[in-house]
Amino acid sequence: MRHALTDEFPEYADKIQELKQNNPDFAQLAREYHKLNHEIEGLESRNMPISDANFEELKLRRHQLKDQLYKGWLNGQS
Repeated sequence: MRHALTDEFPEYADKIQELKQNNPDFAQLAREYHKLNHEIEGLESRNMPISDANFEELKLRRHQLKDQLYKGWLNGQS
């Protein structure tokens, strides 16, 4: 399953692109999310040895970033 922001929130694809270009705080968090997501997907696709606890920490951080991006900007509270 893909977890790119535009896959997670397809209804906000245009807003995500706009915020990446015009909001430095959103852009920074989106870059962190993308980097972490890329790392997780790479580990999953290559079956890299990593402890379950470490892997779960990575996935938890990705989830926290996604929530922060959504609650802070995508749903209009910002």
